[in-house]
Amino acid sequence: MKEIVKLTADDQLRANAELAAEIWREHFRGIISDGQIEYMLEKFQSFEAMKEQIKNEHYEYYGLFTDGEQQGYFAVADKGDGTLFLSKLYLRKEQRGKGLASYMFEEIKRIARRHGLSSIWLTVNIHNDSSIAVYRHWGMEIIRDQVTDIGKGFVMDDHVFSLTL
Repeated sequence: MKEIVKLTADDQLRANAELAAEIWREHFRGIISDGQIEYMLEKFQSFEAMKEQIKNEHYEYYGLFTDGEQQGYFAVADKGDGTLFLSKLYLRKEQRGKGLASYMFEEIKRIARRHGLSSIWLTVNIHNDSSIAVYRHWGMEIIRDQVTDIGKGFVMDDHVFSLTL
């Protein structure tokens, strides 16, 4: 059985941060440096970062569970301009290729529609070929590229994808 659960309790968010660290250390090795992985985990994926994003940036976190075990997660934020920002969408390696990311994306589209939003957008590292292929498969299109300084000498070199609903 699979289900998507909104993560609001501290214990849920702590478990999600642990899952994020597991996934990031596996998925991003070879795409960005180990130093940048650790920095970005602390800055964007830690329990404290998630709490701050929920409190101040209108983020909502959701976990994907199969048979009671969390296998992935996503985070979205209504940007107040008619768009939904898909900030995070991650799955454990052994769960990829099973349609679970598409299952999560269908829920993300439902969330956007419930909020009356016209599009979903996200950023993805320009070298993250497997994720780029998935976003293209979902009908998303690159609308621009951007380089963002995130501190400590690190940048995010991203494509910005969008899907009109």
